[in-house]
Amino acid sequence: MRRAVFILALALWPTLAQAGLTEQQIGQVGFDPPADAHLPLSLQFTDLGGHQVSIRQAIGGRPTLLIPADFTCQQICGPALTIASSALQQTGLAPGRDYKLVVIGIDPRDTIDDARRFTRGQIGEEGTSVLTGSREAVAALLGAIGYHTERDSSRDAIAHPAAFATVAPDGRIVRTLSSLALQPRDLRLALLEAGNGSIGGLSGRIALLCYGFDAVHGIYTRRIAAILQILGISTVAIMGALIGLMLVRSRRHGASA
Repeated sequence: MRRAVFILALALWPTLAQAGLTEQQIGQVGFDPPADAHLPLSLQFTDLGGHQVSIRQAIGGRPTLLIPADFTCQQICGPALTIASSALQQTGLAPGRDYKLVVIGIDPRDTIDDARRFTRGQIGEEGTSVLTGSREAVAALLGAIGYHTERDSSRDAIAHPAAFATVAPDGRIVRTLSSLALQPRDLRLALLEAGNGSIGGLSGRIALLCYGFDAVHGIYTRRIAAILQILGISTVAIMGALIGLMLVRSRRHGASA
């Protein structure tokens, strides 16, 4: 996980290198969810309509793509939201029914108008929540999921990871994804994984079996390996039974002749 976080932070290096941040501050920027990280579901934020909404309400019991964003960011966040919106449209999953999209501002100074301008024309309304929050709410949320930022006072900007997260219906962080290299297939599989097979139909559950393959090490995860072993044993048993049945029939036919 930490290696992946480091790579995500490197995506920000050209910007950070020109910023008024020390090397130590730059090293603190990253997305490193602690083990069994969960969103604080009771935290209250404000949606685009000015209504108070809890994280639980925003997720609505659905697998969720969580996008932390700086609504006044002029460099990374805009293109990242465009990439995410395009990838979501290509997943074949239905917003609201199969998944939720939650975009949360990481700068408590951002206003609802900033959030509207940032997301206008970028994302649909169905199944989407765009939220701003108080300093305390934002700090609690980012701290719970291990999303580390640094404020650059000299440029009035926030250095932050180029990363999204998929979230299970109970608020558990399932997977982190690079926002600058997001592929529709990867996003679909990550949402299917967050839904634990509850969305995407039979094809989605089959895809999850394939998703259990670790391409880096060339092995299946322990759970998937066990399933494949059971399937393999079952296949051998069925083939053995069919061969035995064929031999019995052949002997009977020979005896009758």
